[in-house]
Amino acid sequence: MTALIGYVTLAALVIMLLRGKMSPITVFGTVPVIGALLLMASPATISEWIGTGLGSVWKTAVLFIFSVEYFGLMSDVGMFDVIVNKLIKIAGANVVLVAVATALVAVIGHLDGATATTVLITIPAMLPLWKRLKMRSTGLLFIIGTAMGVMNLVPWGGPIVRVATVLNMDVTELWHYILPFQGVCLVATVAIAAVIGIIEKKRGAGKFTEEELGAEENRQADPEVEALKRPKLLWFNILLTVVLVVGLMFSVMSSHVLFMIALAIGMIVNYPDAKQQRARFKAHASDALDTSATLLAAAIFIGIMQNSGMLDAMVDALLSVMPAAMGRYMNIIAGIISVPVGCCLGADTFYYGLFPLLGEAAAAYGVPQLDVGIAMLVGKNVAMICSPLQPTTFLALGLAGVELKDHLKANFPRTWALSIGFCAIAMVMGLMKIY
Repeated sequence: MTALIGYVTLAALVIMLLRGKMSPITVFGTVPVIGALLLMASPATISEWIGTGLGSVWKTAVLFIFSVEYFGLMSDVGMFDVIVNKLIKIAGANVVLVAVATALVAVIGHLDGATATTVLITIPAMLPLWKRLKMRSTGLLFIIGTAMGVMNLVPWGGPIVRVATVLNMDVTELWHYILPFQGVCLVATVAIAAVIGIIEKKRGAGKFTEEELGAEENRQADPEVEALKRPKLLWFNILLTVVLVVGLMFSVMSSHVLFMIALAIGMIVNYPDAKQQRARFKAHASDALDTSATLLAAAIFIGIMQNSGMLDAMVDALLSVMPAAMGRYMNIIAGIISVPVGCCLGADTFYYGLFPLLGEAAAAYGVPQLDVGIAMLVGKNVAMICSPLQPTTFLALGLAGVELKDHLKANFPRTWALSIGFCAIAMVMGLMKIY
């Protein structure tokens, strides 16, 4: 019964999010609670579950508020205009080159293994250029998700550490084993970005009519916008942002604390007047608070699903209906289902709950658990930016200005196809075999 309620709750939540008839805040705030009540959980217990969920995301919510305010401030002072204009001079209207550059920025941004850092570096830097060239933001998110999925195989990344722990294997040894595969996938990431660029180009990205060019000139000449710019402080703002990014990459302090400090410094230097500061805060408050509220509401879903036993019961039910004859193909099956299942399960449940069960079932048929682990790594990693259980998903959506339903409609199918393609590469390279 617990598993059934879990699947019904999950299905109802996904359907309502995709239909877009209700805001994500109301969906996340009602559907999981109804599921918990059907389990006959007391209000006190439900409150405890939700509190656990909130405890796992509050830092990201705070991070989002101050990161949006900071990058909004940098946009107001004109820093991104300079960066975008430089990139346009290099790439021109070459949308393919812009897409490839996005992939490279995301790869570099993910060197620290932190997904939040990647989106905070890549989206604010590249989104203005994507908008200027009329490229769809969903493509930007897909490229970032692909880059994160490949780069998250580094030994300081959370997923590979979890898999190595379950396998009782040294994480560096595991990384060395899959390193050639990661290298091939990095090349594939650049190629995929180029394909996205070609698709956008066919849709007319990078082409402008005379009216659009004239409108762009008028927009740049807007006196209110120009009054906010601080050209004399350009190098200070660039230096401040570089220091911030370096601090994020090397984890000098917690990300949300770094953004708080950077925002305060940037605001004092660029707009020393208190009235101006309040106006700048209010100008970006809507974007910051809307997505942060959605993220906090998603914590209700995360807390209830993970602490009520629904997720564990769902995993057990899935395994119980799997035919025994499929055991020898368990690694292939794991690779195929990792994206949809990975989107629905948290990282700990996926790697510490589902992986051992699938691994043991596979071992009974002579399939090494290592093969299953690699298959699950590939699928779960590329699905990170599509999962409503990942706080980074909402951070990326808020920064890119994309609705969750639009993101899933555009990117879930091709993310699933991408994971299957990566699994095929792993099979060719001998990391996944049919036994």
